[in-house]
Amino acid sequence: MKTIRSIIGVAALALFSVGAIAQQKFEMKLSYFVGDQHAMSQWLIKWSEQLEKGSGGRITVKRFPASQMGPVAQEYDFARTGRSDASWFLHGSTPGRFPLTELINLPFMVGSSEIGTKVLNDPELRSKYLDAEHRGLKLLMLLTHQPGNVHTTKKPIRTLDDFKGMRLRFVSPTVRDFVAALGATPVGVPPTEISEQLQKGTIDGTFIDYGGAGIAFKLGGIVKHTTELYSYVGSFGVAMNEDFWNKLPPDLKKLVMDTTTGKEKEVGEAWDALDVPGKKALIDGGGDALRLSAADSAKVRQIGDQVSEAKIKELEEKKLPARAVFTMMRTLAEKHSRNSKNFWN
Repeated sequence: MKTIRSIIGVAALALFSVGAIAQQKFEMKLSYFVGDQHAMSQWLIKWSEQLEKGSGGRITVKRFPASQMGPVAQEYDFARTGRSDASWFLHGSTPGRFPLTELINLPFMVGSSEIGTKVLNDPELRSKYLDAEHRGLKLLMLLTHQPGNVHTTKKPIRTLDDFKGMRLRFVSPTVRDFVAALGATPVGVPPTEISEQLQKGTIDGTFIDYGGAGIAFKLGGIVKHTTELYSYVGSFGVAMNEDFWNKLPPDLKKLVMDTTTGKEKEVGEAWDALDVPGKKALIDGGGDALRLSAADSAKVRQIGDQVSEAKIKELEEKKLPARAVFTMMRTLAEKHSRNSKNFWN
């Protein structure tokens, strides 16, 4: 009888423990560096609501938009150290930390956010190369913005020669090299400080996508000229603190993955859709949109190829499989360009 009572007691305790874990509640602190008016912020809000509803209230999300928790350069480490439980972060804000992932930022790699986001979340590419660069986090999604252009405050860039002497903000090390190769002086400025630095005249312009310029950082009325190159994308990640992830019971882990996996087209289309209203905001602020001649555009492409080759060689000298990753990204981009939005068409 004692043995039976002991078994029953252990079983009851086990059931109680399982039930307690299943009913445990989790507050998830979600940090990101853009205001809630941006499409990606809106996606994160929707994701938060899906987690809260899908968990039956066991997950509640406390959001910290617009760098409320701290500078954009720290977003990755906020999640890694547990200051936040999840973050949306920009790879280019911590130069050199994600060298293989940042190959997607090389000139003319992908023609849209939809293509770039599909490329970065390819299971083989991630498992072989990219996930390993994101140590200390549960990586949920990688993504890119739509291809960016160059926006200036005073001097318009109408020809390739007009780049010379311009101080232009860059988004990542690969774009820095591209800016320098075009003849301009690259200047590192966090995205949240672009407006201030443009108004002070510290920089003459910035490489950024229309959505970032017109909507996220409200540069309408500040930048007066946009030269449409659609020449590069910036890359980002959404990730969760590993300790927070490990505390979640299996059903909530499944919920997190179900709400972030296979969303490449959805996220990419949201970013690509920012191009029209972003451009409108700049035009309404007194800006204009310019294009280089066909000859100069071809030269810019050639310069982009040279920058890409130099970056590959630089990383291979550091014993990184840069050419293999570059080739895989290019192959995937060509594949996805057949059935995705493409600003180059």
